[in-house]
Amino acid sequence: MDTKNILKCKPLTESPESYWIDSTSSKTYPPLAEDINVDVAIIGGGIAGITTGYLLKKQGLRVAIIEASRILHGTTGHTTAKITSQHGLIYNKIKKSLGHDMAKQYADANESAIKFIENTINENKIDCDFEMQASYIYTKDEKYAKKIQDEVETASELGINASYLESIPLPFSILSAVKFDNQAQFHPLKYLFSLSQQIPDDKSYIFENTRAIDIKRGTKLSVIAENGSKVNADSVVIASHYPFYNMEGFYFARMYPERSYVLGIKINEKYPGGMYISAEDPTRSLRSQKINGSEMILLSGEHHKTGQGPSTMRHYEDLRDFACTTFNVEDILYRWSTQDCMTLDGIPYSGHYKSSTPNIYVATGFGKWGMTNSTASALIIRDLITKGESEYMDVYSPSRTSIAASAKNFVVENANVAKQLISGKLETPQDDVEIKPDEAKVITANGKKTGAYRDKEGILHLCDTTCTHMGCELKWNDAEETWDCPCHGSRFTIDGKIVEGPALKPIKNEIRSQN
Repeated sequence: MDTKNILKCKPLTESPESYWIDSTSSKTYPPLAEDINVDVAIIGGGIAGITTGYLLKKQGLRVAIIEASRILHGTTGHTTAKITSQHGLIYNKIKKSLGHDMAKQYADANESAIKFIENTINENKIDCDFEMQASYIYTKDEKYAKKIQDEVETASELGINASYLESIPLPFSILSAVKFDNQAQFHPLKYLFSLSQQIPDDKSYIFENTRAIDIKRGTKLSVIAENGSKVNADSVVIASHYPFYNMEGFYFARMYPERSYVLGIKINEKYPGGMYISAEDPTRSLRSQKINGSEMILLSGEHHKTGQGPSTMRHYEDLRDFACTTFNVEDILYRWSTQDCMTLDGIPYSGHYKSSTPNIYVATGFGKWGMTNSTASALIIRDLITKGESEYMDVYSPSRTSIAASAKNFVVENANVAKQLISGKLETPQDDVEIKPDEAKVITANGKKTGAYRDKEGILHLCDTTCTHMGCELKWNDAEETWDCPCHGSRFTIDGKIVEGPALKPIKNEIRSQN
């Protein structure tokens, strides 16, 4: 490692900010204020919800999208926006565990998603920095060399344009790589804001700052908002990242949340093009992005389970150090993080919420490949609602029997949740501890475990550290200044407000103006 370059590297940006959100502005939508009737209610205004709404509206259905915050400001607004069917070394894994036909379905679904995005951009003349790029998975580790070869063979067998390489255009040596041609990248919010503008009108709606808290079943389905207003519909699609309506389907026991980190850097040399990701940990992912007539490199990786692991700032620092030993870094323009829902077998849950709920659908668990997986999920749900079937429904089905093949992962993940729940309750908080500005600790206040954060102005923010979802103890995230749940990924601000679910209620808090 070239430590001289690390010493010369630029400091990290002061606060986390997504380039996609920073470089776009969108129309604001009102909250739901009265009961309405539509054909389909869609919960969640990310790429899955917006694409599903766009597709169903084109089919002549009345739709209503309700979003707890602002549309496209969650995971979709914090992605790296690779439009690719290359989802790690997944195809040989699916073939071995589920068979050739299932692997073929998954490949076709994601290749179709790439083509759908390209065609939609062309049809609507959307200026969103869309570019075709090759996509690479590379390794420097001998234990992944055979896996790379197997992936090339399986992907090629499934109809993907894949090839084996022993070098890539990046400025370091590798052992081997798999390359997928005809992949793409874009500015996701420019694309999706264009689609979202085509949804409202003709008794279709988008509502922001409207948190769904329940679904009531009767003659029609009713989505109940936090303020008591209802969206009555024939069908409901839950596309809220982590399903808020999760007890009956036990999605909380079949998924786990992971955080990962992104730097937007400017380098002095010419970037060689292409999208790259390492097969081994720590993950290093790279792609370029046009910015103000220049070029920015998006460097991402450093994944870990939400609310677990060391200081979250360390992950940004590790990415910066990698950047400075790989490129001549001129500046660090952006930094942000994101949260992904991971399923037990690495394949999303998209389709009927349960076999016994034919009019309730779910789209979740996209892993770190939401651009194509969410688009494929929207296409599947459109077809299920309008035709009753989809050519890709089996591999994505939330009720697929093949999930049993992931029983080991089920045991491991739920053991981890139990460990976090128990260890959080057993940890001893600190009494009468000094808290410096921009520092957080768990203390005892009035005999209760309490999260305490002192901001830069010296104001003390106190909150209950028990997650309102299922009672796990929250952990401090120093990079984003949030309290995060290590069990199911709910996150809260220093003032107790929900950043992301599945929690439906804020945590209790108080503010003390003291030095």
